[in-house]
Amino acid sequence: MPGAKTEVLISGLGPVGAALAVYLGRLGVEVVAIDRDTAVYPLPRAAHLDHETMRLLHLAGAAEAVSRASQPLSAYEFRTGGGELLMGFRPGAGLAPTGFPMSSMFHQPTLEHALREGLAALPSVSTRLGHALTGFDADGEGVRAEVAGPDGAYELRARYLVGCDGGQSLVRRRLGIELDDMGFDEPWLVIDARLKDGRERLGTIGLQHCDPKRPVTSMPMAPGRHRWEFMLRPGEKPEEVTEDNFLNALVSEVVDPSAVEIDRRAVYRFHAVHARMWRKGRVLLAGDAAHQMPPFMGQGLCSGTRDAANLAWKLAACLNGRASDALLDSYQRERDPHVRAITEMAVFMGKVVCTQNEEVAAARDRDMTARPEAERFAIMPGLPRMTSGGIEHDQAAGTVFPEPWLRSGDGRRRLDDEAGLVPLLILGGARTDEAAVFEASGGYVASLAGGALLDPEGTVAALLDGHEAVLVRPDRYVFGRGSAAALIAAWQRYLATGSASA
Repeated sequence: MPGAKTEVLISGLGPVGAALAVYLGRLGVEVVAIDRDTAVYPLPRAAHLDHETMRLLHLAGAAEAVSRASQPLSAYEFRTGGGELLMGFRPGAGLAPTGFPMSSMFHQPTLEHALREGLAALPSVSTRLGHALTGFDADGEGVRAEVAGPDGAYELRARYLVGCDGGQSLVRRRLGIELDDMGFDEPWLVIDARLKDGRERLGTIGLQHCDPKRPVTSMPMAPGRHRWEFMLRPGEKPEEVTEDNFLNALVSEVVDPSAVEIDRRAVYRFHAVHARMWRKGRVLLAGDAAHQMPPFMGQGLCSGTRDAANLAWKLAACLNGRASDALLDSYQRERDPHVRAITEMAVFMGKVVCTQNEEVAAARDRDMTARPEAERFAIMPGLPRMTSGGIEHDQAAGTVFPEPWLRSGDGRRRLDDEAGLVPLLILGGARTDEAAVFEASGGYVASLAGGALLDPEGTVAALLDGHEAVLVRPDRYVFGRGSAAALIAAWQRYLATGSASA
């Protein structure tokens, strides 16, 4: 018989819910994670991971399996119906400062299996498949949830409930939280295919074919797989465009149909919506339950993973008494503006792609091709910094901390492997008394002095920029730079109030 109490109940065990459960379990939190389905969905849905998200997935123990089932993008191009470049992006040389490729196309089922394998090894996490949340009530002490399982309905008490239950989130709807619509809603046919005869790829470039007659997206996926997306024309119906003859005619325009085997065909509406509230007392939202964006930046799953990393350590800190419940109010303050900024970029790209008026498209093409082609390429842009949750007026606060390495025997290992999802205090010189206090309170301390912390590219030293220390949040955003004593005092204020300001 299922247990009656837990610290955190997670409704929805897709990649965001599973990552959240892994983080919480690794932090020693008691978790029950439920999902109405009994197995991982076998086909890919999300397709892209950036280097920041790969680093966060490494903290969940899943990046290695995902890396083996992924391939980096060599470029991302937007081209006219005639093939002329409108704009394009390429990754910089080498790996990103996190130690992962700037942009990777991956296989989502591989990620989900890796996360669930990690969950099975965590004694504080109970995974219940085939169990669905049907209702809940919340008060100041926690949540009373009603769950339907294979053996009937039961009640479960939790200190917190997190809805990771997708775009049609029952948790969000039961809370009565409305969605803000950012003004983008377009229907697309998505086709996933496996390449035949052992072929690993059709190319390494992601392409947006901005033809007003029918915009088309072409994306290499994991090795041996490819995705095409075709925008529907006015009047076309989902049941028509997914029929064999119609679908084969579309595919034949971009590839020889005999070279591929179609795994999935589905019509989606690409839209941009955000929940107005991400927290209501003891109940919180994450991933698609809190926000949805069109896929042109490939940031939907990436954003949900950032939600999980932000929320996990805060829930753990509240539950173990190191932070007040007020810290959870910082979750939406930090994540919502970041997600909205990314969504705005995705909507901009979507509007470039989705133009079906030929006169408007011709004007777009003239405007965007006015510069020489070489100037239309750029290095893949980084994402906006997080604008709160750190030391005010420090331009490094809210940026992603580059991952240094630790000397280990004759080799090296990632700092993240040693520290885990805890705050970091990185010193430029010798350890201090304040650093010892920080370590005793659950943080991790490392120093560039003595050579144990390796910084061959000088990225950590450049970040320190002469400061005594840099404090890094568990989700690997920089909290701020300064003296160790001042940083630790500001960190304690943040844990107590959700704000670092005095």
